[in-house]
Amino acid sequence: MTQRLHLVFGGELVDPSKNVFKDVDDIHIVGIFPNYQAAHDAWKAEAQRTVDNAHMRYFIAHLHRLRDEEAAASSTEELG
Repeated sequence: MTQRLHLVFGGELVDPSKNVFKDVDDIHIVGIFPNYQAAHDAWKAEAQRTVDNAHMRYFIAHLHRLRDEEAAASSTEELG
């Protein structure tokens, strides 16, 4: 069975119309979740908690897409 891990993280953006963090040292790592539904629930809770700050954004990263063990070379290996 394939495990599909998801990372939920967020922080304050320089500009709400862009995805550039104001301070990468201040990124909030919510956690790693075993499925999309759990990640979505965590993302939603954080997004609602920070709804009054227009510059705060939370994201879900699909960790299982970063590395494909079945492929000869994944895109992460090609980065060097």
